[in-house]
Amino acid sequence: MLIISVKDGENIERALKRYKKKFDRTKVIRQLRARKNYIKPSVANRKARLKAIYRDQVMRDREM
Repeated sequence: MLIISVKDGENIERALKRYKKKFDRTKVIRQLRARKNYIKPSVANRKARLKAIYRDQVMRDREM
């Protein structure tokens, strides 16, 4: 559970903004979207491998 302490005289919109930012950092929405559809482990592994290859290529291009 997220707890946001509201200080005396603090605007409620500012407190809501802090709450939303804290909520986004917990990645709850991302997990819910990921669980919405089942992804086979082989497909997930392939996707992770392709992502690693892409990152490696980008890093090599930056070194040149």
